[in-house]
Amino acid sequence: MHIDFAPPSNGIYNNAGSCRQLINYMEHEDLERIGKGIYTEGFFNLTKDNIYKSTVIKNIDSNIGQLLKTDAKFYAIHVSPSKKELQAMGNTEQEQAEAMKRYIRQVFIPEYAKNFNKGLSALDIKFYGKIHFDRECSDNELNMHCHLIVSRKDQTNKKKLSPLTNHKNSKNGIIKGGFDRVNLIKQVEQRFDKLFGYERQLTESFEYNNTMKNGSIAEQLKMQQGQIANTEIQPINQQNVGTAIQSDIQTLQQADNMQININVPDLVLSSLLGLPTPQPNNSNEEQQIPMKRKKKKSKRGFRR
Repeated sequence: MHIDFAPPSNGIYNNAGSCRQLINYMEHEDLERIGKGIYTEGFFNLTKDNIYKSTVIKNIDSNIGQLLKTDAKFYAIHVSPSKKELQAMGNTEQEQAEAMKRYIRQVFIPEYAKNFNKGLSALDIKFYGKIHFDRECSDNELNMHCHLIVSRKDQTNKKKLSPLTNHKNSKNGIIKGGFDRVNLIKQVEQRFDKLFGYERQLTESFEYNNTMKNGSIAEQLKMQQGQIANTEIQPINQQNVGTAIQSDIQTLQQADNMQININVPDLVLSSLLGLPTPQPNNSNEEQQIPMKRKKKKSKRGFRR
């Protein structure tokens, strides 16, 4: 799961003014899909689907109480599952889109609110989401992702909330609370796995990739040791077990055939004619045991 907090810029992500430009961008894919008669998803929030674009712009642009002209008014967040995670979310685009909305509502926004360390819940966050299915840059690979626009102010238009602050759970000073982006990503990853029953490998985890990218040499070595240990305790493939057992059985049968080599057609023929039953051929053993020759006793003459 890749989660990206888009940095403010002078283009689409200029968050010091109206959100109209960003909302227009978030809707651009719909025009292409509608023209092709393909399924689309409208804007959504915590409780509603198919919200009008004009409603989104109005509600974000009006929730700016006590903010200066140059202050950030909103933030853009991208939530992008991997191909394997998407497969766990559903088989069709519509199933995956419904699963994504459930994940945003039940997991991401509640954890987002909690990470401000101000006693907030999902109900305090003013946000809107838009799901994209763009495949232009992915060789037709699964590429569904979600764009979120989150207001700088809470639902009451009283509290300032910034996910880009460098403060983390501050208790002293002017700024109380803060926001821990690393902790947020860890928490929403773990809850994704629980929500969809996803068995995540160590190398897929944010903790592993973040450590290998930003950790110290000692931390990276420790993480690699964990990867090796995780690989060693993987359950043995049942197909390999079956093959090994079959091989052992064949070996035992070959050993039995070497010890008792009776020709079946000869046995049947002897039974019909009343002849003596042929005995097991132990010629191999006989060949291995050399015949013992009797030593001639030397004739000794009497001494005269």
